[in-house]
Amino acid sequence: MSYNNILTNSKEGICIITINRPKKLNALNQETITELHQAFKEANDNSDIKVIIITGSGEKAFVAGADISEFADFSVEEGEHLAENGQTLLFDYVEHLSTPVIAAVNGFALGGGLELAMSAHFRIASDNAKMGLPEVSLGVIPGYGGTQRLPQLVGKGRAMELIMTAGMIDANTALNYGLVNHVTKQEELLPVCEKIAWKIMRNSSVAIGAAIHAINANYKDGVDGFKVEIKEFGNCFGTDDFEEGTSAFLEKRKAEFPGK
Repeated sequence: MSYNNILTNSKEGICIITINRPKKLNALNQETITELHQAFKEANDNSDIKVIIITGSGEKAFVAGADISEFADFSVEEGEHLAENGQTLLFDYVEHLSTPVIAAVNGFALGGGLELAMSAHFRIASDNAKMGLPEVSLGVIPGYGGTQRLPQLVGKGRAMELIMTAGMIDANTALNYGLVNHVTKQEELLPVCEKIAWKIMRNSSVAIGAAIHAINANYKDGVDGFKVEIKEFGNCFGTDDFEEGTSAFLEKRKAEFPGK
């Protein structure tokens, strides 16, 4: 499928989705959000794709924020719909995909850009990355999950400070905060992400999807994550991947997981 604002490239089990609006520093508009949803859905539905990497084109920005020109004149109702639709279509959707999603954060990841990166399962940053949620400087708050995911990742106090000051942090500070897992040189960013993706792909995709579900359950109000873990653990016993994984272990050979 062809897109106006993103590029997709799939090879050897990895799908790289690149937001491609360099003149706008890859800012998210509604069309881009819709295209990203479709690209993530296609990758997740493709049994040959085992890991998805999301990044931004060029050297300046992962995503510099939302396209403010689209909603500067919105009413209260329109603003609420914008946040709800965006969260449902993209940010919550990405977080709950059964296919692992790695955010390769190159350059600026601000506002909706950082919110997109935080919706991924984990993040790798280039050493020139700058991250922040500057929404309060515009008289609004993060609306794509930023007030929820940032405290989960860095703690309440640091999240409060970052959001209230509308400030930016560099890649090494983000690493210290636990916002990103690794920092690397910009030219090594995608190769490092792909190296991690290869490590992931050695394992059962069915079990990884179950693990994602169980981990995310811990962050849902009214859901007992331990019970979800027990259920998913039990479900694994009924899969071909479990049969292959245990047989390979006992036979002292490398597992060849069928992914079902």
